[in-house]
Amino acid sequence: MHSTHYDACPECDLLLRAAQPNIGEKAHCPRCGFLLSRPRKQSIERTFALSIAGFISFFPANLLPMMGITLLGNANTGILMSGVIALFNEGMIAVAIVVFLASILFPLLHICLSLLISGHLYFNRPHRHLIKWMHCMHHLDEWVMLEVYMLSIIVACVKLMALAPLEFGWGLYAFIALIIITTLLSSNLDEALFWQRIDQLGKENQP
Repeated sequence: MHSTHYDACPECDLLLRAAQPNIGEKAHCPRCGFLLSRPRKQSIERTFALSIAGFISFFPANLLPMMGITLLGNANTGILMSGVIALFNEGMIAVAIVVFLASILFPLLHICLSLLISGHLYFNRPHRHLIKWMHCMHHLDEWVMLEVYMLSIIVACVKLMALAPLEFGWGLYAFIALIIITTLLSSNLDEALFWQRIDQLGKENQP
């Protein structure tokens, strides 16, 4: 089933009729092959559940020790914020700010926005800021870089293990869980369905 509404391909700007594929199907641009739409089953419900799980796991991932090292009789532990503080103390203020935004603040905002939006859609509760929240979440998705931070942690662990034994804390396991949850969150969020439900809620509550 195709509608009479036309959209431009985000990749090559080809004007196309808006396709409405069924769940499990994909709609690609006939000229460049860009994935236009891929409906996901129970996207709102899964996004809501994953957002709750991500919000819960965010705090132990950031507050609990990630690893500890004992060197020359001195025991030291580090949390996620320790890397940002170390960069700041080394004078790399710009890098510290970028790491803080991409690995702590933006992921938290992304999870909170997905929780707010999916929660309102799940309970059929309209809100005048739903459209703004969707736009903000879409732009934040490009700045959530937990995987990059995880790679830096792995590199640091490899280097530190050559100096002394490492002890991994619950914060590291919570951080790994947070990465898995945010990855699943991005893959299960059907933006087309979300926009459709937001539009429906807006029309249903018009005076």
